[in-house]
Amino acid sequence: MDTNVISKKDLLELTGISYGQLYRWKRKNLIPEEWFIRRATFTGQETFFPREQILARIDKILNMKDDLSLDELADMFSPNMSETSLSADELLARNIVSVTSLEVFNVFLGSLRTFTFQQALYAYVLEKLLAAGDLTVEEGGGLLQVLASHYPKFDGKPCELIFMRKMGISTFVLVSGSTEMYFDNGVKVVTRLIFANCIEELKAKFM
Repeated sequence: MDTNVISKKDLLELTGISYGQLYRWKRKNLIPEEWFIRRATFTGQETFFPREQILARIDKILNMKDDLSLDELADMFSPNMSETSLSADELLARNIVSVTSLEVFNVFLGSLRTFTFQQALYAYVLEKLLAAGDLTVEEGGGLLQVLASHYPKFDGKPCELIFMRKMGISTFVLVSGSTEMYFDNGVKVVTRLIFANCIEELKAKFM
């Protein structure tokens, strides 16, 4: 049984929301189309969702829907912030990055006077992993290069970062949000980051 997904039936029972609410939130773009995963089961076709992402998203919607309209929530969850930018000093002042992560960014992706939202996202992901002690400064350079080279290819679609090591060699992989991945026993998955969560966290710091 795949524990990374949850069926629609179980989701509705666990969260207490209705079928109508779920699909209204989908129409309002509060829940991405990509999270509705159709699979064949012994009872026929069923809809599943990436478990961690959908439960976190519904929890946020339920906690915030009394304070924000559905359109405002959709704006908050949307990955599109193409016209937003901050200076390096503002990133530091808002605790988006530390001096260390900013220096690593400057070495590997160049020194910038202003950061677009996407560039700030790269720096924020780097900061999260450095602060958690999950990766070294040298590995941080590899992370930034993978993000800069491949994250734009997702074009706003949900994706996940997987950071793993095998025999001391680190590897970063970007995968679409609903992709199943399996590794041999020699691979240690250090961390997995859901970009939708990182985007929401970063948006809150931009406001």
